[in-house]
Amino acid sequence: MLRLESCEIENGGFSLSADLQVEAGAKLAIIGPSGAGKSTLIEAIAGFLPLRAGRLYWQGDDLTERAPGQRPVAMLFQDGNLFPHLTVAQNAGLGLRANLRLSRPEQDQVQQALSRVGLGDLAARKPAELSGGQQSRVALARVLLQRRDILLLDEPFAALGPALKNEMLDLVAEIVSETGATVLMVSHDPRDARRIADQVILVAEGRAQPPLVTAELLDNPPPVLKAYLG
Repeated sequence: MLRLESCEIENGGFSLSADLQVEAGAKLAIIGPSGAGKSTLIEAIAGFLPLRAGRLYWQGDDLTERAPGQRPVAMLFQDGNLFPHLTVAQNAGLGLRANLRLSRPEQDQVQQALSRVGLGDLAARKPAELSGGQQSRVALARVLLQRRDILLLDEPFAALGPALKNEMLDLVAEIVSETGATVLMVSHDPRDARRIADQVILVAEGRAQPPLVTAELLDNPPPVLKAYLG
């Protein structure tokens, strides 16, 4: 279980409170008005933003003071964070070793991950030679190789067209069902939440609210969410 206990998160002059828990293996969407603090929430979980108050736990283990690399967390950003001078295989291999000094078994793991996301034949290409969807798959392969318990998605597919975005969301759902990872996905589109998430965390008015069943929240949104969704 992921537990945020009386947490206060600061990001510049902005403050967000969170007191909630997420069951292990759950798939959640984080939605709310623009600027409400959705990315702030997952950046705190990842360790990129410190807590001003409160504690953060995973399976009873206190993560509050741990650096990002010491947490059981992998994060997929909006831009995929690929290095243009590295090949597809090298970009994915960073999920195993930052120095890319991979053993033969580790090289095989990279190839298997690329095959899993449909890029088995493109290992030697550079990011500039790939489509946007293919670049997203490379970033997903890297996250897959990290084998972390918690996967955080900060709208990584927002720039893709609807059909391709749905394809990527389905691929994420398929992969995490195999690995058992807990997923928290920032999204501005309620259709994404309905497609992939069992529950939704609403972030609004300075607070991340406890999770609610996706259909329950989106079918009967509170006024602040209804005003945002239109």
